[in-house]
Amino acid sequence: MNRPQTILFRSIAIGIVALAMFLAGGVLWLRTSLPGLSETFRIAGLDRQIEIIHDRNGIPHIIAATTDDAYRALGFIHARDRLFQMDFMRRLGAGRLSEVIGRSIVALDKTMRTLGINRLAGETFHRLPPDARQAVEAYTAGVNAFLASRAGALPPEFVVLRYSPEPWTTTDSLVWGRLMALRLTGNWRTEALRAALAKRLAPDQVEDLWPPDDDDTPPTLASIPAERLPDAMQLAENMLRDIPAWLDQVSASNSWLVSGAKSASGKPILANDPHLGFRAPGIWYLARLSAPGLDVTGATVPGVPFHVLGHNRRIAWAFTTTDSDTQDLFIERLVPGSTDSYETPTGPTAFTIRRESIRVKGDKAIPLVIRETRHGPVISDIHDGLKTLAPAGHVVSLAAASLRPDDMTPLALYRLNRAQNWSDFKNALRDFHAPQQNISYADTDGNIGFIAPARVPVRRSGHGGRPVPGWTGAFDWTGFIPFDALPQAYNPAAGLVVNANHRIVPRNYPWHLTDDWAAPYRARRIFQQLERQEPFSIADSAALQNDILSLAATDILPVLLKHLNAGTDRHREIAEKMRRWNGKMSRDRAEPLIFIAWLAEVNRALYADELGPLFERYFRLRPRTVMRMLKTKPHWCDDIATPALETCGQTVSNALNAALTALEAQFGPDIDTWRWGIAHRAVFSHPLFGRIPVLRTLADIRIESDGGPFTVNRAQPRLASRSTPFESVHGPGYRAVYDLSDLSNSLFATATGQSGNPLSSQYADRTRAWRDGQYINIPQTRKDALEQTMGITTLTPAR
Repeated sequence: MNRPQTILFRSIAIGIVALAMFLAGGVLWLRTSLPGLSETFRIAGLDRQIEIIHDRNGIPHIIAATTDDAYRALGFIHARDRLFQMDFMRRLGAGRLSEVIGRSIVALDKTMRTLGINRLAGETFHRLPPDARQAVEAYTAGVNAFLASRAGALPPEFVVLRYSPEPWTTTDSLVWGRLMALRLTGNWRTEALRAALAKRLAPDQVEDLWPPDDDDTPPTLASIPAERLPDAMQLAENMLRDIPAWLDQVSASNSWLVSGAKSASGKPILANDPHLGFRAPGIWYLARLSAPGLDVTGATVPGVPFHVLGHNRRIAWAFTTTDSDTQDLFIERLVPGSTDSYETPTGPTAFTIRRESIRVKGDKAIPLVIRETRHGPVISDIHDGLKTLAPAGHVVSLAAASLRPDDMTPLALYRLNRAQNWSDFKNALRDFHAPQQNISYADTDGNIGFIAPARVPVRRSGHGGRPVPGWTGAFDWTGFIPFDALPQAYNPAAGLVVNANHRIVPRNYPWHLTDDWAAPYRARRIFQQLERQEPFSIADSAALQNDILSLAATDILPVLLKHLNAGTDRHREIAEKMRRWNGKMSRDRAEPLIFIAWLAEVNRALYADELGPLFERYFRLRPRTVMRMLKTKPHWCDDIATPALETCGQTVSNALNAALTALEAQFGPDIDTWRWGIAHRAVFSHPLFGRIPVLRTLADIRIESDGGPFTVNRAQPRLASRSTPFESVHGPGYRAVYDLSDLSNSLFATATGQSGNPLSSQYADRTRAWRDGQYINIPQTRKDALEQTMGITTLTPAR
């Protein structure tokens, strides 16, 4: 090697070493964003010293002398472990993501500004009674105490985006509830889709796409005492007479209750696993707070002062989503020649106008004019897809129970955390306004109960299934279902309460909740297991939460196989394989992969031709719709794009061919090497790093998973993705089984980990255990927590 080459190679080597040292130094510096195992902080405003014991699972046990100090400590520890998640959430709600991300996110900011999420959260805070307001202020002070006392680097996301978090506000502490109410009551999307489909299809075709729910599956409340079913028309008349004149003006989860009479312990068992979209870090953060008058354990949400799910040593509670129709789209007619006013039953009315400005990173600010009608904000100004629903000279507004300024749901959570009995529980939920949830109850005295609280609109006419004229007043909301008429039961005779988002009321219930109940497969499976096993234990509930038998598969496969023209060796091989399959969505089997791919292609073959450009918006697996079409509506099997008349046999066979071709292209021709888990990974994507190719591999969490969209252990794929249609992106990020005979035996499982920092060992450490159906206990005494501590954080009053 000559001298110039030697110099070149030495220079390259030195450069590589320097780069490696620079990167290593950067990583070491970023690691200073991680907390120590045992630290002491001096905090202004504390009443007394606070002890935060971190048990071996990273769960903080906050032991405080006052409830205000407990909330300060929770705010401090949330910010310590999940600061970027909290900041991202509040910026989302405030419509301020463009400030730190750029123009690509402006449309989302416009939506949030138009809906007024942040403004409404601020109004809620000022309406809270003094004790609840003081708790929010204490939590907010705790977050800011961490921001003031932290040392070292900010979490990596702030470094990449090059900004620092602003001080936390009381409004920020209430934004999440508004966001969840919006996410869990999004039926306006279905209204818009139905209206768009009505322009392409005949009325009976539209109805075929939404078959009625299954009569064979018992509703959550099979019957309701007669005194809770007052005459609907009379109550409507009373509300029309008594309510103030100004009132005239788009999920999944499992929960079951077993009474002491059916449990092995003689006391109730309450199981719950709410299903939300997967994110890294996960939405839930486990914590225990202990102070005089407050001792609560379970799931918190970083950025929120109060426990959302859990128990308080006396009662336990659980949530599932009702999917009720609490939103309506109104087509408003503009006053001719005007963009500033619209028509109402009493004459022309000016829009309420708000003018805002969206700051954009690296770009000019974008002015925003927000119009509101008497029904709600004009969303067609921001949502191009909705503009087509109204003819020229019209706009579309959104009426939503969750967009009311007097929503007091945070107060309901505050009081729920303290409830000691059924009466306290029920009274707390009188303020649970949005979203409507099915909330189950159990207490240590042996009582069980159920309430579905919310503001559910009563309409002057119609059921809110499609956009309606807003200028006539004919479809206006006249009030809400009275609280005491909402679905509820206390110590039901059956000794069981089950909900998996299916119908919760009998068909003679006089109030309209929704026409779109979830498919009953999970509920049927839960009922099967609960009625088969008695006495029932907490271990049985844990096993049921992880059950992977798909009743959708066992229901529809015989129908698909009956229609299959198995004329080739390949089809005969597949048909025999699927007949032998037991319907369990195991990650080690090929059959679940074939089933889901085949069912997806059958859906595509049945109605993609009729729906045209709207197909992707409606496309899901929809086994009940497929069953109905194949059994009683065979005209859907014909492809209207061809001159020939296709039979259902041809459609099902062609769908299998399409599924197999796609699977072979991705996984090879040998079926014996196919496995559901290869395609069906649970994916927890980081909201920022998940969009950056190199950082995605570090921050996203992926793991092969069992289950499917219709199993109790629900794992929803994203069929809309062309490259990874089978990945699981929605499911039970939190599981709990509460043992009311001894709450220290209660079981908990969360996906991802306690930390939101990708550099932390606790960022993803719970994922494998969660996937494998493993649970932890949360100690209920200081002594038990200290026996397994990893460290203690001490907050001391600054004098």
